[in-house]
Amino acid sequence: MNNTIEQQSLWHRTTSFVREALRDNDEDFTSGPIGRALGLLAIPMMLEMAMESIFAVVDIAFVSRLGTDAIAAVGITEALITVLYGIAIGLGMGLTAMVSRRIGANDAVGAAQVTGQAIWIGALLSVAIGIAGVAYARDLLEIMGASPSVVEQGTGFTAVLLGGSVSIIYLFLLNAAFRGAGDATVALRSLCLANGINIVLDPCLIFGLGPFPEMGVTGAAVATTIGRGIGVLYQLWYLMNGRGRIKFHSRYLRFNLSLALRMVRISIGGIGQFIIATASWIAVMRIVAIYGSSAIAAYTIALRMMEFIFLPAWGLGNAAATLVGQNLGANKPDRAEKSAWKAAKYNAIFMTVTGILLIIFAEFITGLFTNEPDVLRWGTSCMQILGLGFPMYAIGMVVVQALNGAGDTTTPVVLNLICFWLVQIPAAYWLATKMSLGPNGAFIAIVVAESLLTILAAIMFRRGTWKLQAV
Repeated sequence: MNNTIEQQSLWHRTTSFVREALRDNDEDFTSGPIGRALGLLAIPMMLEMAMESIFAVVDIAFVSRLGTDAIAAVGITEALITVLYGIAIGLGMGLTAMVSRRIGANDAVGAAQVTGQAIWIGALLSVAIGIAGVAYARDLLEIMGASPSVVEQGTGFTAVLLGGSVSIIYLFLLNAAFRGAGDATVALRSLCLANGINIVLDPCLIFGLGPFPEMGVTGAAVATTIGRGIGVLYQLWYLMNGRGRIKFHSRYLRFNLSLALRMVRISIGGIGQFIIATASWIAVMRIVAIYGSSAIAAYTIALRMMEFIFLPAWGLGNAAATLVGQNLGANKPDRAEKSAWKAAKYNAIFMTVTGILLIIFAEFITGLFTNEPDVLRWGTSCMQILGLGFPMYAIGMVVVQALNGAGDTTTPVVLNLICFWLVQIPAAYWLATKMSLGPNGAFIAIVVAESLLTILAAIMFRRGTWKLQAV
């Protein structure tokens, strides 16, 4: 009887806490129990990242019905789009660090001014990337080693996604501002809205259901861009109404060159580390492409599932970044450090469990997307190999994000350069070709490089120089 009452009480407390985390709140994250602060931030941030990963899974689930070439077209394009993600996320790192530091210091006006500069920077980038993406979509696919049939199917998909880069850049940037301020539920709601629209439009535009045109793989890009665009409109509406911790008004859109340059300076490290990391993933894709469309399709399916798991875990890292930034702003560096290590512990537990499940059910999961023997074989081995490194990835994600949250984006750049360009790419090529391991060699190299990154990042974080970083 007592056990039943205790279980009901635990369930009630848990559900009550989750509901609180998913509501707008005025919680001070620089005081009180660290576990509570981390939970209130992490729950909506992990769900937000899960929503972002759903974009990828939904697209590939529908596109997989169009055949191997269609999957390969999406995979190669996504490898290219990760560079755009890297720029957007890198800028978001600088924005989160600056906003969280000012919110922690009770400077809401300063946080709004920083956000205004981010809007200008995002506009300039969107125009440049959009024009270049539409003009060179076909050339980019050919450079990536796509076969003629893949180029034919994928050019429209690539052109639409890159041409609509404004939706990607602003979705990441504005959510970074909300996260830095502690308004994580706003970021979650914008992704839920965007995903809901994408899920409805995807089959309609891909297969031509009802009054919609049949656009094939290009339809997936159109649906995703529309969904993200509407999510951005919601973000702007919320921001302009001054409803959250960022008390934004139109006057904060006035361009401030010195503040914009400071954001760019901090963000360059964030952009650099993601460009280095994503370029290495593109290089691995190029190595995998040696073994044909089946290997590319398998790698694409596996990476989509990785995103589905990694992005929620990355959300916990984002929560750590916000806590680090806000506590440094409140002049509480010790609390900032404790927050990061506690987040790393929780993330390691989460990803160890998911890694075990992925290894066990890899073949079943791959089979949901394809029944072609070669794709099934390579996709299964990719998931199982990558799943072995999940505990190390988990700690590395949080520690690197904590450094970024402090505004120290330079250290992760150096670590990424060493681990991905000096280790991962050469190792992937050597293991795949010289050691005759095929695509599996490239997958093993990823695990080795990511594990090395975690070890080096933990060493640098313990040194504590990030506590003195000025933003």
